[in-house]
Amino acid sequence: MSKTISIKLTQAGPTAGPFDIYDQFGNVIAEGVSRKSLVRGISYIVSDDVTIITIKSTGRCKAENSVSVADITVSDYININLIQTVTACTWTHLLNIRNYNTFYGNIEPYIIEYPFAYKFQDEILQNVVDYTKAYDYFPLFDGVFNNNTRIETNDKYFNKAILYNGQQSSGLLELVAKPLNNLQAYNQYPIFNTDSKTITYTKSDNFYQYNTFWALQKSSQIPLFNRTCESLSIDKVINQENMDYGVRSFKKSTLRAKELKVRHILDNTSTTHLVSQFILTPAQISYK
Repeated sequence: MSKTISIKLTQAGPTAGPFDIYDQFGNVIAEGVSRKSLVRGISYIVSDDVTIITIKSTGRCKAENSVSVADITVSDYININLIQTVTACTWTHLLNIRNYNTFYGNIEPYIIEYPFAYKFQDEILQNVVDYTKAYDYFPLFDGVFNNNTRIETNDKYFNKAILYNGQQSSGLLELVAKPLNNLQAYNQYPIFNTDSKTITYTKSDNFYQYNTFWALQKSSQIPLFNRTCESLSIDKVINQENMDYGVRSFKKSTLRAKELKVRHILDNTSTTHLVSQFILTPAQISYK
């Protein structure tokens, strides 16, 4: 025999969801149920002997709650409204020196943005030179931190960059280390992806450098960035609909203005410790 149960969230925190739903026997009723679906209410057919339902939040804030199956009138079910709670997950930081931008088990982006203002004339950006130290750490066998447990690497760096001014944008640049002693692999770059362009960087004299970029916005009269609801810590994301990541053999405009912003992002690892020192943006005066 089977029966139909209806589930609706009565209270949840802002970071709760998505959810997995189980019965008291550990059987999966549903996986990856969105918060929005549970707020509206959703129904499932289960075995007649199911008396307890367990709902697990599997997102950034993990939690679970078990409730007994009970009868409820249709009007009471319809009138159930979500109560927003402000209880956050408990998280202890700095227990592992090998993890940096990891929170609640997820890698969060480390973003740093540098603004530059030029003088009277417009200037053309030539390349980006960044003095950043990248460290990898080894495990602490005695539990006591010391600087001898780390090495400074040459092939770890920010994995993304965005260069822009008031009317131009390089789009999303994915940064990878230049292949060493492999001309065939190096000649594959730049790689033109659907929503990004992959270019190489080098490290020489302790400076990270890259220079394969140009302005690729479709129109300067359409916003270069959008806002995001993913995280309050991220102030903007690229408006990809206004970006053209094609080859553009004859339309490679330089980044030219009286200002420039360099946005570096690390979001593919949490074991690399980046210590940003200073950055240079060599440019030449653009006469018109």
